[in-house]
Amino acid sequence: MLLSPKEKKRLYHQYGPCALVTGASSGIGKELAEKLASAGFDLIINARNENNLLAIKESIQLKYNVQVDVMPIDLSVEGNTDVLIQKIHHKNIGLVVLAAGYGTSGLLKESSLHTEINMLRLNCESVLILSHYYAQRFSEQRRGGILFLSSMVAFQGVPYAAHYAATKAYIQSLAEGMSEELKPFHVSVLAAAPGPVVSGFGSRANMTMGKALSPEEVGVPILNALGRHNTVFPGWLTKLLVYSLRTLPRWGKIKVMKQVMSGMANQTRNTEGLVN
Repeated sequence: MLLSPKEKKRLYHQYGPCALVTGASSGIGKELAEKLASAGFDLIINARNENNLLAIKESIQLKYNVQVDVMPIDLSVEGNTDVLIQKIHHKNIGLVVLAAGYGTSGLLKESSLHTEINMLRLNCESVLILSHYYAQRFSEQRRGGILFLSSMVAFQGVPYAAHYAATKAYIQSLAEGMSEELKPFHVSVLAAAPGPVVSGFGSRANMTMGKALSPEEVGVPILNALGRHNTVFPGWLTKLLVYSLRTLPRWGKIKVMKQVMSGMANQTRNTEGLVN
C-alpha cells in the first residue's frame, strides 16, 4: 500500500523535514520509516541492533533521496532515552514515531520481575520522556506530530499478556489526553491501535500468530489518520475485531481475549521479548 502524492505533500508540509522513528528495525516501525522516507522525510531511526539499522538505512537511501541517521540505543536501559535526546536535540524534527515495544506472553506470576520492569521502562517510561520533550518543543514551534503505537489490547485486561496490555493501556490513555492538550498549539497526537500484525513480536513473545495483518497493510492508514483523528484502528482485520467486540461488556471482552491468548501463547513465560 502506497501513500498518495497528496498525502505525501500534506505530511511533509505539516511535519517535515525530519522524523524520529523508534523501534525502526522491524514491523510497524520499519514500515512507517519507509513510508515517511517515500514522502521526503529525512529520518533518525532507533532500535537496539546496529546492523539491522544500517541495512535499513542502505535500503531506504537507495530508494529515496533522503538522509538517514542511525541511533542504536536500547531504550529499555535506564538513562538511555536521555542519551538519545542528547544526541539528536539539534535535529529539525517535526514528527516523532514511538514504535519501540517489548512483549512477553504467559502467566505473569511466572515471569521475571527484571524482564517486566525493563518492559515498563521501554513501553512506558521511554515513551513518556520522549513525548514530554517533543511536546514542549513542538508547542513552542506551534507545529509537529507525535505518533504513539497503542494496540487493540489497550482497551481491556488481557490474560496471558496482562502486563503488556497494561503498558498499552497507559499509552492509549496518554495519547488521548495529550491530543486534547496539544490541539491549541497545533500539535497532532495519534494513537495507532492495530490488531495482530505479523512482525518479530510474535516469535519473540513465544506466540503463534494465526490471522494477522502485515505491516504494509497498516502503515498507510496510520499516516493518513495523523492530524485527523486521535485514535486509528488500522487494517481490515483490526476493524473487524473492533466491530465484533464492541457490543460486549468489558468483562466479556476479557473472556474473549483470554480464549484468544490461550490459543496463541505458550503459557510458559518467554523472557526474550524485546522486539526492537
